[in-house]
Amino acid sequence: MSTMNISLPEALKSFVDEQVSQRGYSTSSEYVRELIRKDHDRQHLRRLLLAGAESTSTAPADGAYFESLRAKVRNTQG
Repeated sequence: MSTMNISLPEALKSFVDEQVSQRGYSTSSEYVRELIRKDHDRQHLRRLLLAGAESTSTAPADGAYFESLRAKVRNTQG
């Protein structure tokens, strides 16, 4: 694992320390890693949503569409 040192104003450091103690993190590094992971996931989801919005339309997502997905899942489980 690599190390990265960051500087925070006292108010933010106090906030991080408070979050660590109140939310059950063992260290401030653990808290910051969790924030970074959540931001990474959020950005990934945003890219997926934008790609979906830019894609061409296909068949409507109606009851028949979802039933066909359920059937595919049932067939792969059996």
